[in-house]
Amino acid sequence: MQGKPVVVGGRPDRRGVVASASYEARTFGIKAGMPLFRAYQLCPQAIFIEGNFSRYREASERFLRILARYSPCLEPVGLDEAYLDATGCYSFGTPRQMAEHIKSEIKTKLKLTASIGIATCKVVAKIASDAGKPDGLVEVEPGNEREFLAPLPINSLPGVGRNTEAILKSLGVATIGQLAALPLPLLKSYLAATGTILHNYANGIDTRQVEPPGEAKSISRETTLAEDTLNLPFLKAMLRYLCEQVGAELRYQARQARRVTLKLRYADFETITRSSTATEPTSSDDVIFSRAEALLHKALSHRRKLIRLIGVEASALTSFGRQLRLFEPASQRLEYLDKAIDRIRKKYGFTSIQTGRTLLLTDLFASHLKEMNP
Repeated sequence: MQGKPVVVGGRPDRRGVVASASYEARTFGIKAGMPLFRAYQLCPQAIFIEGNFSRYREASERFLRILARYSPCLEPVGLDEAYLDATGCYSFGTPRQMAEHIKSEIKTKLKLTASIGIATCKVVAKIASDAGKPDGLVEVEPGNEREFLAPLPINSLPGVGRNTEAILKSLGVATIGQLAALPLPLLKSYLAATGTILHNYANGIDTRQVEPPGEAKSISRETTLAEDTLNLPFLKAMLRYLCEQVGAELRYQARQARRVTLKLRYADFETITRSSTATEPTSSDDVIFSRAEALLHKALSHRRKLIRLIGVEASALTSFGRQLRLFEPASQRLEYLDKAIDRIRKKYGFTSIQTGRTLLLTDLFASHLKEMNP
């Protein structure tokens, strides 16, 4: 697939959005978040494939381990991006030499290219990295931030989405340099506090520090269904599958959850959430599902509308670890069983072992596997 337009997200004849796209696909205007059918319209010759989150996570962990060798001050941003504070880290030479070492190690160990931006602050480093994609290294010398940013279009600036861009263009602003020169009071009158932030960014001012990540506050999984449905057995099967994914992630992080939240989006795009909180934390698939299932029944008893999206979230997280009891509760024994299943799935794939609840999804899993391994 190297050198060809590739779209990750699924088949274009199914509902869903683009998760990622190769640079060859992006030249056709395809970008993350775009509906798959629209991506197909823009580039019908593209190769559409399913994602594989377990492989992404494995590659992400290896990527972050490489970065951690160069500086202890590391802030991941998603799976494939991170900020690194090189202050005081001289083992690999200058920041540029460090960046060259990082790029070389990523290419050698992960067989991937990486773009790196070097600057005195996060926003300029981010823009420099974007300017260097897909395999570049852009360094902005101290004092040259405004000069580097000035000719770039305003949508290169983080925080400038479609609506903000429209407002700025109505003010005659098309480049970051023009934004930097705009009177701050005028900008604040249109964008309030966001105007101050963007004005600082445009002038190369960003006081945010590189901060190592804290613990996640929640873990969630959701999916847009191929067709709007009220088929209860199918909805339960999909909900069970999502609960198993959430449970597996909880156990992977050695966490447990007290709160379970169900998310439903109806065919008219109305979205609701319903939550249940317990005193005893859990990472058991069965316990998470039983609570989510009860929430689903309750939601359907109040509103019978076709469902477009279903999801589940575990929150109110605690670290795994509690005093062992002489007679273990059933939920704890179930967690031991879940961990055994986790080991099988890690070796053979998530769909290699299924519970009775998810058997209705067998054909769906089979088609996904066929797409991933044509």
